[in-house]
Parts: sequence; structure tokens; C-alpha cells
Amino acid sequence: MDNICAEQRPLCVLDAMRYLDTVKARFHDLPEVYNRFLDIMKDFQSANINTLAMIKRVSRLLAAHQDLIRGFSIFMPPEYSIKPELDGSITIYSPVGTSRVVADQTSL
Repeated sequence: MDNICAEQRPLCVLDAMRYLDTVKARFHDLPEVYNRFLDIMKDFQSANINTLAMIKRVSRLLAAHQDLIRGFSIFMPPEYSIKPELDGSITIYSPVGTSRVVADQTSL
């Protein structure tokens, strides 16, 4: 995913919009996956879920799409990271420990 704002500087709104467009295009034939992604983001923005829950839900939803996981990881707080694994799972590193999630079958 190209950074359309500038290299080596904080992310901007255009970066987020481009990522959303990428997710929407990927799931053009599965709009429920894109809508679920938006629902997760809305839950996070409204403080219905915390950062770790949001990362786990997005990782589960997008686990089968490593490029989307890598793209999503750039928006996470620095104390969190995600790593796609060879078996298709995602390892999440957070201040409270390490978690592993597998793909949600609806997004495959």
C-alpha cells in the first residue's frame, strides 16, 4: 500500500482513506466483510471495545489477507504489533501479552 502523504512521517487521513478503499475493493463481492470492518472501527471509536479487542477482531476478519494485515498494522499504537504467521494465523503482541487469532471464515 502506497503512502500518499509522505514517507517517514506520521500517517494522515489520506492514508486511512486509501486503506479503507483497499479493503472495500478487496471485498467488493462480500460487502458484509467490509461492513463488519467498519462496524469494528465504529465500536472502537465509540469506546465500546478497547484497542486489543479491536485489533483481535480486525485480525480475525482479515487474517486470510496478509497484505491487509500489514496495511492495518501501520495504524496501530506503537505498543501493539501484529504478525501474520505461515499457518494463516495472526500473532498479536500487546502490553498485556501475546495472543493468536485465526481467520474468520466469512472473509476467505
